[in-house]
Parts: sequence; structure tokens; C-alpha cells
Amino acid sequence: MLKEFQEFAMKGNVLDMAVGIIIGAAFTTIVKSLVDGILMPIVGYFTGGVDFTEIFTVLGEGEYASLAAAEEAGAAVIKWGVFINAVIAFLIVAWILFILIRSMNRARDQLLSKEEPAPEAAPAGPTQEELLLDIRDLLAKKV
Repeated sequence: MLKEFQEFAMKGNVLDMAVGIIIGAAFTTIVKSLVDGILMPIVGYFTGGVDFTEIFTVLGEGEYASLAAAEEAGAAVIKWGVFINAVIAFLIVAWILFILIRSMNRARDQLLSKEEPAPEAAPAGPTQEELLLDIRDLLAKKV
């Protein structure tokens, strides 16, 4: 069983997946910074200063001025705004990955089309009639 696990762990797919996960984690921090620091202020500007992180619903009784106040009081809170931010971050990551993969596929296709030379035309051989004439001539010489 240990040998099977070792074979599985040493396959290229597992190592590629591990590298992808590590790069994905690093990419997530970049995207989170992009969403929180750049895009959400722009979205807030165009929506009249709405801060999505402050959209919440308190379960039970009590009204709180901010999400931080509700959490500090220990109230059960549904954080709608945090969810909206997460959805926006996901859509941005998906869009960036789509553009990145699309660009890489186009670049790869262009590179492959440039590298592959057009196949050379096969040298023209004798036609079937010419071969039959040659065979006839050879047979005539033997007789």
C-alpha cells in the first residue's frame, strides 16, 4: 500500500496540481487586494458610496449601526455584503483566468503554426500507365 501511494505521489499530475494550488493561493491574495483596494471603491463610487461589507441582517432582536458593532455584541449576523464581495472576487478571478488561458492558447497556436513547416509535396512518381508501359517493354525485351 505504501508503494502504491509513493507511485501515486510521484506522478507528474500530482506535482503539477501541487504547483497549481500554490500559485493559485498566491494569485488569490493578489486578486483579493485588487478587489478590496481598487475595484470595490470604484463600484462604491458608482453606486453612491454603498459599502457592500456593511450590508448585513441581524437574526433575532437588536439593531446595530455597523457590522463590527453587531459582531462585538455577539449577535447572530448574516453577512450579505461579505458574500457579495466574495462573488465579485470570484467573477473577477474567473474572468482573469479566462483571459489568461485564452491568450496563452492563442499564443501557443500561433507558435505551433509557425514552427510546423508546411509538408513538402511528395515527388511526382510515374503514373499507372507509365508503369504498365515499362513492364510491357521489359517483357518484350525478354521474349
